[in-house]
Amino acid sequence: MKLVKMLWCALLAFLFGAQLPLFSQSANHVIDEVIWVVGDEAILRSDVETARLEFGANISGNPYCVIPEQLAIQKLFLHQAQLDSVDIPASNVSANVEERLNQLIMRAGSKEKLEEYYHKTMTQLREMLFESTKEQYTVQKVRENLTSDIKVTPAEVRRYFKDVPQDSLPWIPAQVEVQIITMQPRIPQEEIDRVKDELREYTERVNSGESSFSTLAILYSEDPGTARYGGELDYTGKGELDPAFANVAFSLTDPKKISKVVESEYGYHIIQLIDKRGDKVKIRHILRKPRLDQADIDVAIARLDTVAEDLRKEKFTFDEAATYLSDDKDTRKNKGLMTNTKYDPSTGEQTRTSRFQLQDLPQEIAKVVSTMNTGEISEPFMMINNKGKEVCAIVKLKAHIKAHRATMAEDFQILKDVVLAKRKEEKIKEWIKEKQQTTYIRINEEWRNCEFEYPGWIK
Repeated sequence: MKLVKMLWCALLAFLFGAQLPLFSQSANHVIDEVIWVVGDEAILRSDVETARLEFGANISGNPYCVIPEQLAIQKLFLHQAQLDSVDIPASNVSANVEERLNQLIMRAGSKEKLEEYYHKTMTQLREMLFESTKEQYTVQKVRENLTSDIKVTPAEVRRYFKDVPQDSLPWIPAQVEVQIITMQPRIPQEEIDRVKDELREYTERVNSGESSFSTLAILYSEDPGTARYGGELDYTGKGELDPAFANVAFSLTDPKKISKVVESEYGYHIIQLIDKRGDKVKIRHILRKPRLDQADIDVAIARLDTVAEDLRKEKFTFDEAATYLSDDKDTRKNKGLMTNTKYDPSTGEQTRTSRFQLQDLPQEIAKVVSTMNTGEISEPFMMINNKGKEVCAIVKLKAHIKAHRATMAEDFQILKDVVLAKRKEEKIKEWIKEKQQTTYIRINEEWRNCEFEYPGWIK
């Protein structure tokens, strides 16, 4: 849907590339007034001016017509969320906000430069992003609820595309399917003991009053997502954490005490409880990762080199090797086949496929695969896995799909998704029209002279 989605896409465009101001000082100087009322929610002139200054280049049409309508539609969704008691966990929102703040900080160069650029403190930036993100997640959830019962059959897909001209079919860019085997180099026990001793030393420094846990996390934690915030993780459910980490975090009862050293898939941690709220905990932690010795890396590389050579000689298959030899839990049960999971913020839906465009692959893998032929097995190489650990890997280019127009035989799922999205869009449009008829709406006279996408605003 292009309505509520437009502002959100503009925000995403900024966060992931475009250099647009997120919060403008200029909007603070607007003489404010209520210009629309939707239900019991007001839309202010300053809301429109702020959006125009932030996203004007991404808006097609008169911004003083398009923006209020988009905001009004969002109000309809948010009102429905209240009726349906839609609740978005704060931990889900916070994790997303922290990720975006980290990206903004990296783009600006430092936290101080970011605050200076936007004339906002980190607390203000975090609060504003939190509210906008929570509203967007809420809108997504309402959309999901409204369209969850919509299904399309293969016959419907064939009928829909039966008379579509060939040159109007979706263009599918070049894609690859990749299998992977990873191997974690052996970490000497002395290195593990060194890391544990470091963490125990931090515990002693906190207990003695020499330093605070937060200060040590800022100085020493190797978790980039939480270190700059004193190691703090917002209220989080047990299922959202590494199992070993979660077991220790949820066993803590005294905020003055620090946990024993715990090993997770990410490394070694100490944890301090901040608060418990229902089935969620708020904690801070310090992560330390053992350093790899080049000799141990060389051993893992040599072992993978032998595996790759045996695969080329067909002593066993890549499927078998990935299943029994790979350290990668995410792909091992899938015979090494990597899975591309994508999230569509406009619909709130996740899709999973084995096909990747090169830019969607981890950088190290994309670099290797770009030079390979179908069926070829790579030389061993080093990469950072999704747990932030250095691992050795070999990959096989299972398939290379050239760029092409979608066909029913090769791209049925993509074509099905097109039809499904159209059906859902039709449902959402009908819902908006119905809500217009049953919701109190008032628009100031000077804001009515517009060609709205949904004329039903003016009754």
